[in-house]
Amino acid sequence: MTDLALDIVQQILNGFLFGSSYALVGIGFTMIFGVMDKLNLAFGVTALGGAYVALGVFHLSRGPFVLVFLTAVVASGLIGLVVEVTCFRWMPRDYPLAPLMATMGMLFFIDEVVSHATHGRPMAFPAPMGTAMLEVGPWLLRGDLGFMFLVALAVMGLLWLLVYRTRLGLATRAVSQQPVAAQLCGIALRRVNASVFVLTGMIGGVAGALIGSAVGNLSPLLSLPLTVKGLVTAVLGGLGSIPGAIVGGLLLGVVEYQALYFFGIGYRDMITYLMLFAFLVFRPGGLLGQRAGG
Repeated sequence: MTDLALDIVQQILNGFLFGSSYALVGIGFTMIFGVMDKLNLAFGVTALGGAYVALGVFHLSRGPFVLVFLTAVVASGLIGLVVEVTCFRWMPRDYPLAPLMATMGMLFFIDEVVSHATHGRPMAFPAPMGTAMLEVGPWLLRGDLGFMFLVALAVMGLLWLLVYRTRLGLATRAVSQQPVAAQLCGIALRRVNASVFVLTGMIGGVAGALIGSAVGNLSPLLSLPLTVKGLVTAVLGGLGSIPGAIVGGLLLGVVEYQALYFFGIGYRDMITYLMLFAFLVFRPGGLLGQRAGG
């Protein structure tokens, strides 16, 4: 195998592993859209906000990474609930754009809070795997990316159990398919919506902590890219499809790392956005979605 081929496979491996974090963010976007038929533009910053709270706890306690991780999960779940209450629950039903605009406002509000609290400076985030590397044949597996992939895989497994083996999962699927019929059957829409926001917020917290540990720091500048990458992932996979979000996230990670290798970081995001346009034009329902647009 030539050096070029080895490098390409190496980047595919890195992108596949890092794409698992995009898959988690995409799951958050797509679950909320599937249940409420609305986009939550504040989801990316929800994940980032939880990671910042965890970082604050770390600086106060100097506790182990597991404490940082759990704090990020809980904090993001609570932020998700706040987003549901403030941006969706009390919004007028006859003005569909209101929740969208409210979540956009929430995105910038949380971003401003983070910027003021950190003076806009990047802050180092604990990295439990350090610079550990694992040799896989001629390729090197980054320990932090491998850790990210395994944790993401575990979260996806737990999510599958929750969606298909619990009453909450049954209620969530019923609301996403037939909200009126679900309500007539006695399912409390408000409770299901709140539960989905807490659950997706917790998934976002996992993603935020994993991305922070892999990148090595957190920055307020991450909020907008995280939002866009989550939206792109959801569109690639098909809005409303959890398996689609997983496939879309992994695909986005691979494409990003290939673009980074061949064209440099300056063109990486441009190619990502071109993918978004291409899918919206030629395959608006995404890879696994069922809601193909006109």
